[in-house]
Amino acid sequence: MTDILQVLTPALPFLLALLGLFVGSFLNVVIHRLPIIMEREWQAQAAELRGEELPEQGRFNLAVPRSRCPHCGHLITALENVPVISYVLLRGKCKHCRAPISARYPLVELLSAILCGYAGWRFGASAMTLGALFFIWAMLALTFIDFDTQLLPDQITLPLLWLGLLFNRNGTFVELPQAVIGAMTGYLVLWTVYWLFKLLTGKEGMGYGDFKLLAAIGAWLGWGMLPLTIIASSFVGAAFGVGMMVSGRLKGQPIPFGPFLAMAGLIALFWGKEIVALYLDML
Repeated sequence: MTDILQVLTPALPFLLALLGLFVGSFLNVVIHRLPIIMEREWQAQAAELRGEELPEQGRFNLAVPRSRCPHCGHLITALENVPVISYVLLRGKCKHCRAPISARYPLVELLSAILCGYAGWRFGASAMTLGALFFIWAMLALTFIDFDTQLLPDQITLPLLWLGLLFNRNGTFVELPQAVIGAMTGYLVLWTVYWLFKLLTGKEGMGYGDFKLLAAIGAWLGWGMLPLTIIASSFVGAAFGVGMMVSGRLKGQPIPFGPFLAMAGLIALFWGKEIVALYLDML
């Protein structure tokens, strides 16, 4: 096994970037379908409580039905679903009706490829690389789901939290006590901010999904990375908000905080220790 890893190590970033492309294509499915699945479950639960029957609906999950054009219903073939390449060859339009395809699909695939390839280059053939892949994919899915729906699904945040503790059982990223305290502190910090803001203003400043996401980040990276994550997410969020205001795109709608927590979590994953060390040296 050691010999195999030594042979694969030079090509690992390329192989993981290729893997990231195809997983990114699946992430696009998750980003689009998971909120719909959640909404259908809520409707079914509400109907059951009211004693009503919902009309029969076809199967809808992450595997079925097949992907299709939202404009004309054209079924997407395998050749039309090759990450990035198909988008370029189709010039960003449906093959059947020529309706535009969102540029976000290749963007998610490229981000997944770049981040996965970088993880392979930075961490090498190690458990850290394997863990980083799961962390990256979860952060990407949560970012775009939150932008679309202002939801951070428990179906992603809670397994991510437990998976972080599992990876740190043997100290992959941090020692297990730091990971446990990180999960507890991450949740309680934003929970406290939420209730203080609500008591002072009577409004809700964030959702419970944000608590769970920061708890998951703490479970992966330890409590020591939480200050950096919170500060970085605040700066990124503020910059995004100012940019939206200047461009005139911000018209009173709330801005989700989850995407900025996810971005800050990735910053902490790759460069957190260096940033903290630099800050301590400056002091």
